[in-house]
Amino acid sequence: MKVKQILTGVELVIADLEVELNGELRASHTLCALLKDDQGKEVVIPLNTPDGRPIFMNPENAIAEGSVNH
Repeated sequence: MKVKQILTGVELVIADLEVELNGELRASHTLCALLKDDQGKEVVIPLNTPDGRPIFMNPENAIAEGSVNH
């Protein structure tokens, strides 16, 4: 394994995310990357699943700016 690039402008945060699973609303603390998208809008990208399993940082999983509360 090797480091190809160090990303700048990315902040690691713990976000309290809420998701509907099987018709039930659930919340969990989730490790996320906080960064700006191509349009300069702040987005949150979860880095693990609600049960704690790690996932790749994928822009398709981004949560829109309007959903971000500091």
